Amino acid sequence: MAKVLKDISRTFNEFLLLPNLTDERCIPSNVSLKTPLVKFRKGEEPKYTANVPMVSAIMQSVSGEDMAIALAREGGVSFIYGAQSIEAEAEMVRHVKKHKAGFVVSDSNVKSGTPLKEVIELVEKTGHSTVIITDDGTANGMFLGLVTDKDYRISRDDMEAPIDDFMTSKEKIIFAEEGISLSEANDIIWENKKACLPILTKEGKLKYLVFRRDYEERKNNPNSLLDENKRYIVGAGINTRDYEERIPALIDAGVDLLCMDSSDGYSVWQKNTIDFVREKYGDSVKIGAGNVVDKEGFRYLAEAGADFIKVGVGGGSICITRETKGIGRGQASALIDVVEARDEYYEETGIYIPVCSDGGIVHDHHITIALALGADFVMMGRYFARFDESPTRLVTKGNGYVKEYWGEGSNRARNWQRYDMGGAKKLSFEEGVDSYIPYAGKLKDNLEITCAKIKSTMCNCGSITIPELHEKARLTLVSDVSISEGSAHDVILKEIDNQYK
Repeated sequence: MAKVLKDISRTFNEFLLLPNLTDERCIPSNVSLKTPLVKFRKGEEPKYTANVPMVSAIMQSVSGEDMAIALAREGGVSFIYGAQSIEAEAEMVRHVKKHKAGFVVSDSNVKSGTPLKEVIELVEKTGHSTVIITDDGTANGMFLGLVTDKDYRISRDDMEAPIDDFMTSKEKIIFAEEGISLSEANDIIWENKKACLPILTKEGKLKYLVFRRDYEERKNNPNSLLDENKRYIVGAGINTRDYEERIPALIDAGVDLLCMDSSDGYSVWQKNTIDFVREKYGDSVKIGAGNVVDKEGFRYLAEAGADFIKVGVGGGSICITRETKGIGRGQASALIDVVEARDEYYEETGIYIPVCSDGGIVHDHHITIALALGADFVMMGRYFARFDESPTRLVTKGNGYVKEYWGEGSNRARNWQRYDMGGAKKLSFEEGVDSYIPYAGKLKDNLEITCAKIKSTMCNCGSITIPELHEKARLTLVSDVSISEGSAHDVILKEIDNQYK
């Protein structure tokens, strides 16, 4: 007969944290939300860590290039959605990696003699106001000069005139040689009141550009998650069908992290995908797997070589997998089981595999509950889909604004690869819905409030790091009555217009 677990399938809403002793260390400014993103050996440091324990879901309605830039700026990671062509996803990754860097490889270049109209067309295409002129029109040609949108007047200048007539030549430009540090480059920019500093090789070929605005952005966003070249960290979703073509294209575009996007990660298809990565790239490419809901699923993917493992089946706000297929597990119960397996695996092997809790988060405090139960970071869709930076439309509804939000298992997404079980290339039935969610404004403003709540709660728990929270957290189950008691009750609330808050 079937094996039936005696434990009830529990959600985050069924738990409350108990306060521990708040000592002198426990003030929000001392709390670190830094957390590992990929596996590492005991005594070593992970290749990637996040400065906030939140990543955005691999969803068409959540994680486009704007979300990836905004979230990396705040210390988290986005996983660009994979339910699109390989070329389109790679281009999104490439755009994020080029958006900001200490040393930028120029992608707005023309050769000497190019008509002004072609330069203007390039500016409109890239959105970059500075165009570099090299002898061959490439990013690494002999540097001749540069032109900005302040050097010509579209309404008056001859569109057929060569760009040489408008550019500032190399002889009049302050530049630096390859090998200079980013700090030294920024000093030159500030001392000479320049917006851009070309970095050249000894032979005079263009190597990089350093922009004043990048320095200001880094100063204003100290939590930004950057690679060794000061570029934003970005992830990308993949499936277990076209990975042999998709993964090389994403790596070529500069992706930092890969993650399989699947409703069921406990499958041979995921092992095959990890095998491909290890055989072709070794450990240099980091890939997450999942989703799973128990020890068996975690152990399978851990032994397959996953760099992090996602937990959760059917807990998303737009997911109807449990309703449609009768499969899944309460997110809290799934997380407790998997975290125990993670800790056992660490004791046995000395390898720590981060756990990502994916789904089941309704309120901000659920994030802290997930972390307290052992998650290293959480993946969220609805939370991020509300913001300006998500790729969906802002719609007027009633007296307020909403944003469109749909599941990857919905007919609108048609992401059959996510639900692939080796069958026909189609979505046989829906496992997600098409919906609206209340609009919430900018990511930065909301994320700051959420992080403030997490830090405050961690202080109440006597913890100033996530690993310390894992060790010290105490939780209690709650009844329906105690949940009601925890909200405003037995009062008459003043009427306020908070329909979409």
